Amino acid sequence: MQVSKNSIDLGIVITDEKAALGFYRDALGMEWEGELPVSGGRMYRLKCGTTVIKLLKLDRTPAAKPAAGGIVGGLGYRYFTISVPDIRSLMAQLEAKGIRATVPIREARPGVTIAMVTDPDGNTVEFLQNT
Repeated sequence: MQVSKNSIDLGIVITDEKAALGFYRDALGMEWEGELPVSGGRMYRLKCGTTVIKLLKLDRTPAAKPAAGGIVGGLGYRYFTISVPDIRSLMAQLEAKGIRATVPIREARPGVTIAMVTDPDGNTVEFLQNT
């Protein structure tokens, strides 16, 4: 397969656009790209590097929620990873905004430090720093 972009984009179905934008745009600092109507709802687009995070608020909220239990709670897409240059500073900033780590800062393997948080809809976001 050939690709025309060096990253993938991610679509996340959300229940509350204000809470999701507060998390992804305001707390994490993702760059606002815009919003647009889509079939069955509204999409809010944010940039994370070259990735577009597409927050989709449907007119009818699905009954199913992400499986509880974090990354070990079910099969399928369980989390996504954002590489950051200073994980300790980021986690301190998030903590100051009331966002608690679901996985505290720890060394995942030699030279790799991770931490995880949960978004307002229960989706897991991992931060990774290569040291």
